[in-house]
Amino acid sequence: MRFLDIIEKKKNKLALTDEEIQFWIDGVTNDTIPDYQISALLMAIVLNGMDEHETAKLAEAMMNSGDVIDLSSIEGIKSDKHSTGGVGDKTSMALGAMVAACGLKVAKMSGRGLGHTGGTLDKLESIDGFNCFLTEDQFKKQVDEIGLAIIGQTGELVPADKKLYALRDVTATVNSIPLIASSIMSKKLASGSNTILLDVKYGEGAFMQNIEDAKTLANAMISIGNKLGRNTMAMITDMNQPLGNTIGNALEVQEAIETVQGHGPKDFTELCMRAGEIMLIQGKLASSKEEARKMLEEAISLGKAFEKLLKMVEYQGGNVEQIKNTDLLPKSKFVTEIKSKEAGYISHIHSMQLGILAMHLGAGRATKADPINYAVGLKMNVKKGDMVQAGDLLCTVYHDSDLTEEWVDKMYQTFQYSDEKVDPIPIVEAILGE
Repeated sequence: MRFLDIIEKKKNKLALTDEEIQFWIDGVTNDTIPDYQISALLMAIVLNGMDEHETAKLAEAMMNSGDVIDLSSIEGIKSDKHSTGGVGDKTSMALGAMVAACGLKVAKMSGRGLGHTGGTLDKLESIDGFNCFLTEDQFKKQVDEIGLAIIGQTGELVPADKKLYALRDVTATVNSIPLIASSIMSKKLASGSNTILLDVKYGEGAFMQNIEDAKTLANAMISIGNKLGRNTMAMITDMNQPLGNTIGNALEVQEAIETVQGHGPKDFTELCMRAGEIMLIQGKLASSKEEARKMLEEAISLGKAFEKLLKMVEYQGGNVEQIKNTDLLPKSKFVTEIKSKEAGYISHIHSMQLGILAMHLGAGRATKADPINYAVGLKMNVKKGDMVQAGDLLCTVYHDSDLTEEWVDKMYQTFQYSDEKVDPIPIVEAILGE
């Protein structure tokens, strides 16, 4: 088999066979196909696409390019959840504790933040001593014993995807639904869970800019998961404003703690509840959304969700006193209030800009090598549709160095006003795969 023929075939808009896709991924993994030929095929795929079968086979081949975690020794259905990333997304911490408190086994591998989007691992590492890198045996033992573990990628999972993504990043071939879907799903499939819930975000602060593109990506990933034997569903959720009220690592940990204790922000709580309903039904612990919601509400009101979060932090070496008393979490040197200069209804909040402003404070990374300041970030006091008067608090800034005039100006520019009341966007736009 010649790789040149495979490039030619996709250039001519023809579907690749299973054997051709496997030959490609084997060559990527073994370094037997040169980067320039791989890049040529990637560009042909960006231009001409892949059908559902090709995309599923690509995800499967990438999944099998490295270690695949076997969770079959753990009793019960094992569940995973993946977000496509956004601003203020601390969902895994709160949602994982909530559904695990209802009896679901949650085996979650998460990533770090880059650019304007935060990473779950960075948030968890703002807890003193928290270990995100368990061995595979430790990971399985923890899921078996307490029903919840959130860790970084362990072992040599999906090496083909790492190599392909590095090439896509420098050859303008990132923006392709089949390549995005197979990249995400290869990692989820290799993580070993039986069910997968995808939180596909759309809007200014998300990778997918509109609802239609988010649904296209979600359906592609659902198709892959279901073809490869995983119960896969997706939520389409809004990222046109930050999720919850906080942006920044320790601040988001605090908000996740407040949410599992029953007094989190309305939008974030609702997203967790809707996601929890789906996961409990996927895990066959509830037969309806109404039953699942009641279970989640009881887990919160009886303190079981908070206890589950404490137990996970304890098992992973974190300082549980910081969970019991969030005043012990990292604190910034300075706190500055940003107050409105005008009156009106908040018509738009530029979430990507807020993510970038938080990154400039030190809460995120411009490059993978940048250090993280766990203490800094933003706490929002308004949502889209809120009425404010001049002098009302818009946002509190937690920072360790002086705020520049340019930074403050950009903060004010993130808020747009209207004389007419603006209705907020529903946090969950659609649920797919039901």
